[in-house]
Amino acid sequence: MAANKNKGAKLRNPPTKQKQRSDLFTEKKRPNKKEEAFDDVYDNHSEEEEEEEEEIEAEDLLDGDEQVSDFDDASEISDEDDDDVPLADDFLQGDDDDEDGDSRSTSGSDSDSDETDIEGKSRAIDEQRAREEEDAQAEMQLNIKEESDEFRLPTKEELEAEQQHPPDLANLQMRIKEIVRVLSNFKDLRQEGTTRKDYIEQLKMDLASYYGYNEFLIGVLVDMFPVVELMELIEAFEKPRPTCIRTNTLRARRRDLADVLSKRGVELDQLSKWSKVGLVVYNSHVPIGATPEYLAGFYYIQGASSFLPVMALAPQEKERVVDMAAAPGGKTTYVAALMKNSGIIYANEIREARLKSLTANLHRMGVTNTIVCNYDGRELPKVLGQNSVDRVLLDAPCSGTGVITKDPSVKTSKSLDDIQKCAHLQKQLILAAIDMVDANSKSGGYIVYSTCSMMVPENEAVIDYALKKRDVKVVPCGLDFGCPGYIRFRENRFHTSLENTRRFYPHVHNMDGFFVAKLKKMSNAKKNPISSEDAETVEQTQGPEETWSDKDNIKELEQHLKKQGTKGKKKSLKKNGLSENGKLESIPTSKKRGRTENWKVESPSTSKNKKRKFPSKEEISKAREEKRKAMRENKKRGRKQKAGE
Repeated sequence: MAANKNKGAKLRNPPTKQKQRSDLFTEKKRPNKKEEAFDDVYDNHSEEEEEEEEEIEAEDLLDGDEQVSDFDDASEISDEDDDDVPLADDFLQGDDDDEDGDSRSTSGSDSDSDETDIEGKSRAIDEQRAREEEDAQAEMQLNIKEESDEFRLPTKEELEAEQQHPPDLANLQMRIKEIVRVLSNFKDLRQEGTTRKDYIEQLKMDLASYYGYNEFLIGVLVDMFPVVELMELIEAFEKPRPTCIRTNTLRARRRDLADVLSKRGVELDQLSKWSKVGLVVYNSHVPIGATPEYLAGFYYIQGASSFLPVMALAPQEKERVVDMAAAPGGKTTYVAALMKNSGIIYANEIREARLKSLTANLHRMGVTNTIVCNYDGRELPKVLGQNSVDRVLLDAPCSGTGVITKDPSVKTSKSLDDIQKCAHLQKQLILAAIDMVDANSKSGGYIVYSTCSMMVPENEAVIDYALKKRDVKVVPCGLDFGCPGYIRFRENRFHTSLENTRRFYPHVHNMDGFFVAKLKKMSNAKKNPISSEDAETVEQTQGPEETWSDKDNIKELEQHLKKQGTKGKKKSLKKNGLSENGKLESIPTSKKRGRTENWKVESPSTSKNKKRKFPSKEEISKAREEKRKAMRENKKRGRKQKAGE
């Protein structure tokens, strides 16, 4: 007991201020030992509650020490007089037991309830997630099933109702996307009872109305490209191409030019690996076409696609080169830069109004080896002489279907007749270009043909025609990129060497639509002795080429016979399968027909041994002139009659 008392004395700490205040109120009446025990227990409990509210951590330690000392005092009192305080012992003992039991029961029940609550919540979360996943899977499957049956082509009544109102662009766009989706997986997504042709026809109508194309042009594009690629192409036509400039190596270097322009606030970068002189402009704080460097001829604003024909031509120094359609001078100045102002360049332009821009650019760029001339390109072989130059660049006039971004009017202005006229002119020009080139040139003998068109009749059909009419072959262009040309397109079949030609598209190469072909002249002989002027008399197999009709042949024969007299008129008409009134009696065979194997008009005068004699070029040209005069007179008469009415 003494040891316990000493131990309690050592552990006992001085009372707190609150306890001292409570002692002040109780010192007046001295309690006995039994009351002191009860008071100590009560004070301890009250002190613990108050101290827990005010100071949580520090006061807990003090309360623990006081509690130990107080319980020691109580034990001392109970030892001294056990008989006097039986109720206190029972009360304290019962109180401690009850507290321990309550704390154990509450702690056990709390821990059990917490564990069960956590497990229940986790199970509920897992079940909710599983339900959400099942719902998502079911919804996805439902959407897939609905999508397969979602789109249906509009009926005739619906289309008629749409035509009566302004076009609904949102509806058109949605229908175009749905048709493209169906055509990309036609077997699984097609509507029962409808064919692919029905979807294609509806797609043509929607594209024409949404993007503003005419029926002809959108039909050609649909035939050329798959639907997904077609949409990419049409969208690319709606966006502008990057602005490019070409460094004039006669006056500057690309690195120096880039540094100077960047200091002026021009954001630019190298065009690509395939060009050593090109720069692409992303943004500029100054006008690109009005800088001192531009006016000094350090660079030329030129589309990336216009670099390609000159790169394919690859002119050498001290050569004779012809640019048959030179204005405004971008390609001509590039050729002069590659030739380092040596040799001779004949820059021809048929339109006199465009000669100003051509000569101005030649002077600005410092070109000194160029002769500017104003001739029809078909007449150049007569002017410059046949087999007289080393290389010819023919950037032929075309329909411009590859530069819709620059000229949106092409969407509605071009028709099949325009394509046919361009193709006919291009065939005449390419024959003239081939005739000017010398096949025996040591460094040359090449012709580069290019257009800014995407039409097959203006590109592959023209090259295939040249292969049949002249002793030339298609050689690689020297360009590492680009799509190969067509060797078959729908019903047309072209020479297999046309794979060496190159096509460039806006949606693939981010430049204007372009076509480039390079020809090598093998000999100066002609496969078929026909001049470029007579090219229009040649009957083409397929595509938009102009042919001589039977009526034209009859008229020319009649005009030719009038000059010779009427003696042998009946006999010659009968030999050609014609009656006296100029009508066809029967379809003549190839032997009896008034044309040769080369489709030239056969002369009506034949010898006894049936040797064929052909009219001279002069006679044919005279006949054509007379025909043209007659047509002009008829037009004038028709106009006068309309005016009189």
